[in-house]
Amino acid sequence: MLKYSERHFIDKELSWLSFNERVLQEAQDTRVPLVERMHFLGIFSSNLDEFFRVRVAAVRRNMLLSSLDDYGNHPRHLMTKIQNKVVALQQQFERVHGELIELLAANGITFINEAQLTFEQSTWLKAYFKQEILPFLSPIILTTSVDQTKALKSDVTYLVICMYRQSQRQYALLEVPSERLKRFCKLPNFNQSSDSLILLDDIIRHNIETLFEPFFSYDDIDIYSMKLTRDADFDITDEIESTELEKMTKGLKKRLSAQPVRLVYDKQMPEHMLNRLTELMKISSTEFLIGTGSYHNFLDYLNFPDLNHKSLRNPSWQPLPSYEFEQADNVFDAIFKQDILLYYPYQKFDYFLEWLRQAAIDPKVTHIKISLYRIAPNSLVIKSLIDAINNGKKVTAIIELRARFDENSNIEWSRQLSEAGVKVHHGIPSLKIHSKLCLISRKEQDKLVKYAYVGTGNFNESTSKIYTDIGLFTVNQEIAEEVKQVFNLIKKPYTKDNFNHLIVSPYDSRNKLLELIDAEIKAAQFSNKAFIKLKLNNLQDKQLIERLYDASKVGVKIDLVIRGVCCLIPGVKGLSDNIRVISIIDRYLEHARIMHFYANGNNRIFIGSADWMTRNIEDRVEVMVPILDQRLKSAVKDYLTIQLQDDFKARILNPEQNNAYVYTPEQTSYQRAQWQTYQYISQCQQQLVQQVELK
Repeated sequence: MLKYSERHFIDKELSWLSFNERVLQEAQDTRVPLVERMHFLGIFSSNLDEFFRVRVAAVRRNMLLSSLDDYGNHPRHLMTKIQNKVVALQQQFERVHGELIELLAANGITFINEAQLTFEQSTWLKAYFKQEILPFLSPIILTTSVDQTKALKSDVTYLVICMYRQSQRQYALLEVPSERLKRFCKLPNFNQSSDSLILLDDIIRHNIETLFEPFFSYDDIDIYSMKLTRDADFDITDEIESTELEKMTKGLKKRLSAQPVRLVYDKQMPEHMLNRLTELMKISSTEFLIGTGSYHNFLDYLNFPDLNHKSLRNPSWQPLPSYEFEQADNVFDAIFKQDILLYYPYQKFDYFLEWLRQAAIDPKVTHIKISLYRIAPNSLVIKSLIDAINNGKKVTAIIELRARFDENSNIEWSRQLSEAGVKVHHGIPSLKIHSKLCLISRKEQDKLVKYAYVGTGNFNESTSKIYTDIGLFTVNQEIAEEVKQVFNLIKKPYTKDNFNHLIVSPYDSRNKLLELIDAEIKAAQFSNKAFIKLKLNNLQDKQLIERLYDASKVGVKIDLVIRGVCCLIPGVKGLSDNIRVISIIDRYLEHARIMHFYANGNNRIFIGSADWMTRNIEDRVEVMVPILDQRLKSAVKDYLTIQLQDDFKARILNPEQNNAYVYTPEQTSYQRAQWQTYQYISQCQQQLVQQVELK
């Protein structure tokens, strides 16, 4: 039973929109290189697409069911707030986008549309269209007899076409195939001083007659753009005879025809065309209709080309080596000597990949167990697991099929691994497996020694380059045995187990987290030093937030670094005076989860996969591991301190959710957490080298 009222929490949907506003701030920030600012437009757009597919879709379903929230409010009130915020953000986005296009032109990168082409450019594009683009175009001719709109993909740009013939109108939809083709086309210079870019959409517009005139007779033609967003939720049938793979496959097919929750359209589109779309798609007042400019799907801006304008990109920060791994004969020797903590992407994820590669060929290794959530294309992780099977090892892979929007690829990986001989499990039907675990068993001097890895991020080579994550390698047999117990629980979830070191959701995490907070509360009540420092992606669970409020009331100092959703309201007199919250958005996506409790000077520090959201506490298998090595403890404490001292990219989270920077223009010096972290790790590695040289 919650003891605080609605006014003590920020709604998670509105807090999420506030987070995406911070992303949009990066596109506005003149301290960010220009091409990187374009990338942030892509991130903002991609985030908003997912927000509609998942969060708005859930609110809409609650509206249709007239479901009330915990405080008796109808979801239509929340939907109104969401609508108002989305409209404001969309207007802000369009303004920023226009400004960046002008800045690109001033820096020698010019966008042109089909009406601005020179004769030479037009001639070149006609040949380019026929050779490179036309084979991928298949219009959908709209008729009243067949409902073709069910085939429309979610969050893909379509051109809406109306062909006029006397008093008749023939409508068609045409996908802009940016999933298969590059959205940006660099035109030949033709003796021009600047680089000219044209979007795939405009190339198609310019050549539309090549597509339609062989089959349709028309006097005039209109072309406008639209993007449909569908509800990403889907039913997984509980048929006993179905395997998990079969259930997921059926569910994914249902997603393709899920109900629309948003239609983004060119605001210049004629009324008859918009009416035709809403009629065909059965769009009612419960969905969003958003009129914008001519272009949608700014997700493609994530791949915005720099055209060799290096000054418009972030300078490279080369991943740092780990001296502990570099000086050892093999990875196992390095881990056996001491616990090793890596912080990606400041350090190389390659060490984890090398660990798996060596395990696949090492004759002493007997078994590899790993939990997989999101996997990179052409994954070296998958390759090593298959290589291990080919070398006679036993390999167990827990693959979460319900990793949203990665379901198809995870199904395919499951099939490949199963065919190779890997024992593939899909976890527990009611729980997502979100933990980041790897366990390797190795025979050493007639004993079976277990090597464990517990991390905050996925085993994914792609995201390891842009997400900040921490991973612990350890040969501590007590921790390794508990990691083994987690794997056993995933396969046999009804067995009872106790964890002395790990914090494991959904088995004991809520109780253990509350106990850790309560210990700080008790210390503060006896006038002893007490503090809590947390770095999380999201803070939403109301019971944990309430306990943080209780801690603040008795004087526990609480510092939070929350990247995304934060439902806690800091700085409220008599409630959260002692709670400070910042959010850091910078060149890397902050993804590591760290918890630090003072614990009467014992400094209990954990890293792991779980955010403080109800779903992470109750509905997922998550693992947090304690950092026991004093040297590593000191490093993680310093990582948190560096984050909390950021006055360059940190924003202050407050009741108004106005995302004010800690930074002020008057500053002559500043602390940028991501750069300071890179420098700190570099210095630590240099010190290790010097210590060995002195010996």
